[in-house]
Amino acid sequence: MSELAQFIEHTILKPDTTLTDVRRVCEEAKKYGFAGVCIPPLYVREARRILGDGTRIRVATVVGFPMGYSAIPAKSEEIKRALEEGADDIDAVINISAVKSDNWNHVKHDIEGVALATHMRGRTLKLILECGLLTDDEIKKICELAAEARVAWLKTGTGFHGFPATPEMVRHLRRAASNGIKIKAAGGIRTTEIAKALIEAGADRLGTSASLDIIGMAK
Repeated sequence: MSELAQFIEHTILKPDTTLTDVRRVCEEAKKYGFAGVCIPPLYVREARRILGDGTRIRVATVVGFPMGYSAIPAKSEEIKRALEEGADDIDAVINISAVKSDNWNHVKHDIEGVALATHMRGRTLKLILECGLLTDDEIKKICELAAEARVAWLKTGTGFHGFPATPEMVRHLRRAASNGIKIKAAGGIRTTEIAKALIEAGADRLGTSASLDIIGMAK
């Protein structure tokens, strides 16, 4: 079994994702030992059923995805429903529009809202930054707010806006983030070489739909 598998969240988030797709992804996660699956909220309950409650494979889903500008109460309700249906991890997109409008009060409340909704149920939040759209100063400020809200993970992006994860993105997040915060790289990770470079740069987790290619098990 590939050592890379332990870093990978086997991901399927395309708009036309079917239940059959999700079942396949879950079975592949079990077969190859991936760290988790990342799937649309619609399928959390089924993924939980397939993987079971005793598995180490984590069920992750997305909130405010992929734009991030959903209302704070809407994000909180999404999180509540996903966790009730069996999600372990919530990957929530920050309000990028608020960041670009310099509305840091809203950004702070947005981050605090998704963090509280996740933490009060004892689950893990990964905050999606969309680094390719942000300045260094914006990333630094978001990292400060994330630390204040006790966010455990920062994620480079959604993979939906044309900015693939790069080693430099990961290194920059690693420098800006508080000690103890973990980094998930996502977007455009399609080869073993890219995956290894991201891990060497400091990524603790990789979100990718090309998991089998990366571990050399694609048919």
